[in-house]
Amino acid sequence: MGTVLGLSFRQLGGRWRLTIIFLLVALQIGLAITVKVLAGEEEDFVEGFINIMLDGLLVGAVLPLVTMALATASFGNEMDDRTLSYIVLKPLARWRIALPKLLASIVIAGPILALSGAFSTVLGLDADVQTAAAVGVGLFVGVAAYASIFTWLGLRSSRALAFALVYVLLWEGLISSFIHGVDYLSVRGYTLAIMHGMDTEALTVLEVRTIEFPAAAGGAALAIVAFFWLTVRRLQRMDVP
Repeated sequence: MGTVLGLSFRQLGGRWRLTIIFLLVALQIGLAITVKVLAGEEEDFVEGFINIMLDGLLVGAVLPLVTMALATASFGNEMDDRTLSYIVLKPLARWRIALPKLLASIVIAGPILALSGAFSTVLGLDADVQTAAAVGVGLFVGVAAYASIFTWLGLRSSRALAFALVYVLLWEGLISSFIHGVDYLSVRGYTLAIMHGMDTEALTVLEVRTIEFPAAAGGAALAIVAFFWLTVRRLQRMDVP
């Protein structure tokens, strides 16, 4: 399993992927600073920052984009260059192949997004440790859930990145914004609810559109486990050239 994990790190740690990740992270930190400097004294600044910067930009865009850039490529590289057979033919249980692929995406994206999100929150809201931790933990859970979904998708289709974009734009973005019940089946909904549940006072703006904290934590855990199981099952059943 360690060999597969090391191979996954080398594949996902390519220059262009890391460049995209750091550009997106730098963008949201830079915007947080700019917004704070230009509009920090306005009466409704806190509400606007949480709605636009935290929810709209960080959770709604940066989180899924960074994670999909990594996770859809976890198996995508082997699928494209037809080297998956070399891994599958090894005497390894299929979960020992799927788990390192999932962990590689989480280990790369999770800390970067959690720390940058917490840092942006401190800069923008003058937040304390509890609020920063709430944002960081919520983002890390969101990375894990998205990574599990997109890793499976990368194994299912050679057009995984395109399907992931459609899923994020339509389901996580458009549909979940207008139909509140969709949040119970939405990674974005889980992420925001975990943030709010960990700091209901500072992030009270999120209360009107988040689900219950236990439902969010349980839903995220279920999504991670379910799509990991689907990935393992796909490896067991697929015909590898």
